Amino acid sequence: MGLKVVKFGGSSLADAAQFRKVAAIVKADPDRHFVVASAPGKRYSNDVKVTDMLYHCFEMVQNRQDITEYYEQICERYNAIIRDLGLNFDITGELEYIRNAIMHHSGRDFAASRGEYLNSLILAKFLGFDFIDAESVVFFRENGSYDDEKTNEELSRELKKHKYAVIPGFYGVMPNGTIKTFSRGGSDITGSIVARAAGAELYENWTDVSGCLMADPRIVKNPKPIKTITYRELRELSYMGASVLHEDAIFPVRYAGIPINIRNTNEPEAPGTMIVSETDEYDSEMIITGIAGKPGFSVLSVEKDMMNSEIGFGRKILDVLEDNDMPFEHLPSGVDTMSVVVGTAYLADRRERILASIQKRVRPDSIVIEDGLALLAVVGRGMVKAKGTAVRVFSAISKADVNIRMIDQGSSELNIIVGVEENDLHRALIAIYDEFAK
Repeated sequence: MGLKVVKFGGSSLADAAQFRKVAAIVKADPDRHFVVASAPGKRYSNDVKVTDMLYHCFEMVQNRQDITEYYEQICERYNAIIRDLGLNFDITGELEYIRNAIMHHSGRDFAASRGEYLNSLILAKFLGFDFIDAESVVFFRENGSYDDEKTNEELSRELKKHKYAVIPGFYGVMPNGTIKTFSRGGSDITGSIVARAAGAELYENWTDVSGCLMADPRIVKNPKPIKTITYRELRELSYMGASVLHEDAIFPVRYAGIPINIRNTNEPEAPGTMIVSETDEYDSEMIITGIAGKPGFSVLSVEKDMMNSEIGFGRKILDVLEDNDMPFEHLPSGVDTMSVVVGTAYLADRRERILASIQKRVRPDSIVIEDGLALLAVVGRGMVKAKGTAVRVFSAISKADVNIRMIDQGSSELNIIVGVEENDLHRALIAIYDEFAK
């Protein structure tokens, strides 16, 4: 193939045994030129991620507590990896510098970022690769937003100087020289940024799952893996709560037309999931790509006779939401009714004000807010080619004795959104999965 950028998550780099797996994967393919590393994750179920330990150190300093004993646990995590790998590598000076910096209030982002920094130093040494500090190639603006243009220019220039290199994920630098981190899952973003800057043929994202799954395994037992998914499908499923990639990590590679391969460090022989811009490939037997759902929505229903002939009726309602800094999710409507689906959390301190404002602006015959709604998305590029998909979805929900409170299907026919009672979400999701995947 061509040049590949590979990112390894925290579970993939949690200890020396995982480091060896990562090294075997990287060395197995000479096209894997640039490696983006996360901080050490959990080694076992009740373990603590190093990033969380560093956050705790920062909080201890803020509370004027001595971090010496607790920080030693972090030092031992890294020294154990070095010792178990048999490396002749002393990071005592780095560890001491970081401890002193945290104690002297260097900042929360600096503290958190050191997990990736130290792990990447060790991984670079173990692989025999160059080390490129993200601090020198990933930039943020004064307002804290990511500076994509400057980063792509500087990072591209730096990568050309190295045949093989390790780059820490999760952080970059502000104009004043202070460290700034992305949100949680930010190493995925860094991997995507590096892939774009390197002009990669493929971005491999190695984690502890063998790709994307058709449904949440906490709800559906042993859901089938997804072989190929488009960026649009992934966006729809991510929006509804499916979590494999950090949402912001998709944009840089999507912009550059670079496919993503989600792989499992512990099962490197598994092909994982390919995330692509467009594809005609789909399973005619399966039809749908995935199902996801989440609770926490409310429906604002407005009724008024002859609403359809009243110019500006819908705009006035949406203006009220905008005036209250409130986004909306969907607008399922009829001739004399207009429904707006919103996040229940947004209504917390705005409910009465919004109802009063709509009453004043449009003088409806009836206005009510119903809580307890869950939205469920059935997503698939094959749905447009298959007759009767919607009927199968609704029949499956009906057979599960679940009442449908809302239906919304986009014109692209990529997805069907169904609203059900929150208590019925899992039952509806399982019923749809069984209809299409079993």
